[in-house]
Amino acid sequence: MPEGITLEKAKEMLDSMTDKAQEVMKDPSKVNDLLQQLEEKLKDIPYAGSELAKVPLMIAMIKSYVTKEYTSVSPKVVATMLGAVLYLVIGNDVIPDRLPVIGHLDDIAVFALGLKAAEPELNAFAAWREQNIGKI
Repeated sequence: MPEGITLEKAKEMLDSMTDKAQEVMKDPSKVNDLLQQLEEKLKDIPYAGSELAKVPLMIAMIKSYVTKEYTSVSPKVVATMLGAVLYLVIGNDVIPDRLPVIGHLDDIAVFALGLKAAEPELNAFAAWREQNIGKI
């Protein structure tokens, strides 16, 4: 965790977006818009480690869940991932993004926590997708 951001604080920030994410999940067009905003936002974040490499898989899993193509995942896991996306895209940052480099530390912490929480489900989705679609 970045200095000044504790695991507990990152979890609190992620949890604050989960309820909102559950509402967003009800509207596929809102999910799609949010994921497009995420892709744009990620372009502005400096190198953040290997966690960001999981983002395309996470996006694909959320889209597949919302379109009911892949439903072998808990709605709570999808809400957790969308909560992380919401924090990144529209959250009230603990550290303002306008501060060079350190302005993205809270975004990274919350997003990485959301990805870590969903890791087993992301791995299961990757295996399912490889078997059913033939690509990861």
